[in-house]
Amino acid sequence: MAERRPAGPTAAPSGPPRPPRPTGTPLRAAAASAATGCAAVGAVAVAVAVVAGPGPGLTGYVSEAGVTDSPYAPAYRIGVFALAAALLLLAAALPARLRVAAGLLAAGSVCTLVSGAVACSEGCPLPPYERATTADLVHGGASIVAVASVVLAMLAIAFLPGADRALRRLAAGAVAAALPLAGAVGLAMLAIGRGTLVGVLERLLLLVAVLWAAATATAIALRRRREDGRPVDARGGGRNASAPRCKERHQSWSFRRIDRGDNLGGR
Repeated sequence: MAERRPAGPTAAPSGPPRPPRPTGTPLRAAAASAATGCAAVGAVAVAVAVVAGPGPGLTGYVSEAGVTDSPYAPAYRIGVFALAAALLLLAAALPARLRVAAGLLAAGSVCTLVSGAVACSEGCPLPPYERATTADLVHGGASIVAVASVVLAMLAIAFLPGADRALRRLAAGAVAAALPLAGAVGLAMLAIGRGTLVGVLERLLLLVAVLWAAATATAIALRRRREDGRPVDARGGGRNASAPRCKERHQSWSFRRIDRGDNLGGR
């Protein structure tokens, strides 16, 4: 008597399901690592120029370390250019779904570059209390737009959809500190002008911006390393690569039992 075949499929699945695509790419991870390094180099160079330079200390702007007559002007410019590179690299490292934040960081990078290339005059005067030259206005305007772009990028990552939890938390913490500082700097510049209060607030705001950029870049780079460190099956599976094989064996064993039962029934 001919054997009856089970009605169900007899072939096992062709292969395991594709593992989830990593949220980062090697190029983005490399850009994030480079951004962290540039941020560190830039912060150190600017800090050395500000602290060791002949500027007025906390009563002046950070930009006064880069005036033409300062012996530390080259170090200051190198630091500012490194920070501009860090912002641009961080923009490239962000996931594609964070285009708004990446665009803001790219704009901040360009303005930071202009700020470093155009030196202000002695004291970096700004209206309404001081008479400013064209270079002073260009330098001051570029610096203000650069910081504003970075703060807006923090807001975009913190509140717009698309960022993962780690990046959102970093941005939210930075925004909580940067927004009050930015508002206080603006009000102090309009109310009292250049002085110790503005100098201290400006330094704190810049510190928050640099720390956030470095921390965000580091988080992106570390996330990619963790993804690369996951155990991968030879056929391309992830952590649960053995699950499809177990299911495959179970289906094959079940079909053999069906065949044996049909043979016994036919007898």
